[in-house]
Amino acid sequence: MNSLTPLSIDGICRVEFGPGRIDRLPALIAATGHTRAFVVTDRGLRAAGVAERVLKTLDSAGIEYAVYDEVAPNPSTGNVDAGAARARAFGPAAVVALGGGSVLDAAKGIALLVGNPDAVAADADHLWDGADGLPLVAIPTTSGTGAETNGFGVIEDAAAHRKVYIGHPSVRPQVALLDPELTLGLPAAATAATGIDALVHGIESLASRGANPFSVAYATQAVTLVSRALPAAYRDGSDLDARAELMMGAHLAGQALTLSGLGLVHGIGHALTAHTGTPHGVALAAVLEEVMEFSAPAARDAYEQAGRAMRLDPPADGDWARATVAAVRETSGALDIKRPLRELGADRPMLSSVAAGAVADAVTKNAPQIPDTAEVLEILERTY
Repeated sequence: MNSLTPLSIDGICRVEFGPGRIDRLPALIAATGHTRAFVVTDRGLRAAGVAERVLKTLDSAGIEYAVYDEVAPNPSTGNVDAGAARARAFGPAAVVALGGGSVLDAAKGIALLVGNPDAVAADADHLWDGADGLPLVAIPTTSGTGAETNGFGVIEDAAAHRKVYIGHPSVRPQVALLDPELTLGLPAAATAATGIDALVHGIESLASRGANPFSVAYATQAVTLVSRALPAAYRDGSDLDARAELMMGAHLAGQALTLSGLGLVHGIGHALTAHTGTPHGVALAAVLEEVMEFSAPAARDAYEQAGRAMRLDPPADGDWARATVAAVRETSGALDIKRPLRELGADRPMLSSVAAGAVADAVTKNAPQIPDTAEVLEILERTY
C-alpha cells in the first residue's frame, strides 16, 4: 500500500497483561454485564491443573459457572455444536475461553451459536450476518495463535475435509487476559509449535497484500520479541521472562494478522491439518521456508523488514530474503519442529487434494505471490 491508501482501523479489546493477572478475572466478567460464566477449555488443561486455578478464582469470588472441557485439538463443527447446546442449557453468561487457539476458536463459535439458536456450526458462512453472540473473555494458555485479538475461529468441517471460518464482530473477545504464569507448564514441543505459529503470523503479516502501517508496526515488534524469546522459552520452560516476552509477541502478531490477513503458509497449513490432523504449528513449520523462498520475488522488502526485526547482521551480498529464510530455517532447527510431510500422515496421492485446498483457502489470496495448484504441489513435493 502507499501512504494515501484509506484505512479504517477498529481497535481491539481491552488487554490485561502480566504475571498473576488471572486474579482480575471476576472483575473482568462483571465488566461484560454478566454475573455467571460459561468456561470453555479442554481436558488437558483440566488434567494439568491450569483450569482448576482459574475455577478457584471464580469460586473465591462466588461466581456461578459451568464448564465445557471437551474441545479437541482440531475442533470440529460437532465440537462447537455440542458446546453451544451446553451453553444454552446453562443460560445467560459471559463465555470464558481458557486454552490455546483451538479452545479460543471453538469458544467464539459456541458464543455465537447461543445467540443464533436455530443455527449450527456448519452454517459458518451465514453466521457472519447473524445475531450477536455472548460476550467473551479470552485467556490464552499458549503463546502462538493470537486468537484473542479477533472475532473469528478456524474449525474443521470433518465431512468436507476443510477448515471453515466461523465468526462475528460480537464474539471478538471483550478482554484478553494475558498471564504468562499460565504458560509455565507448557511442554517444549507445544511451546515450539505454538511459537512458530506466532513467528509465521509476524512474517506473513509483513508480506501480505493486506499489510498497512498499523499491521507492520505490530508485526515488526512481534517478530523481534518472538524470534528472541521463543528459543529461550523452548530451552527453559520455567523462564518467566521469556514466557512473558513470547506471550506479548504472540499477542502483537495476532493484532497484526487481524489487520493484514495471512498468506500461503497458512493456506497450506490449514489444508494439511484438515487432511492429516497435523497440529497447526507443525503443519506450518513443514512448509515455512519453502513458501518463503517461493514468495521471495514479491516479498523482498517485507523479508528485509523481518530480517532486521530479527536483528540479523546485514548480509554481505545484500540479499535480505535469503538471509531471513536462512535465519528462520535455523530457528526451526533449534526447535526441532520441521518434519517431512510423509511423517505427518500425508501420502503422495493426497498431495494434489492438499494443494487444491490450499489454493482455495481465503488466506492464500492474500499472499504476496499468489500460486496456482501446480506451484503449491511443487512446494509439497519438495517437503514430502
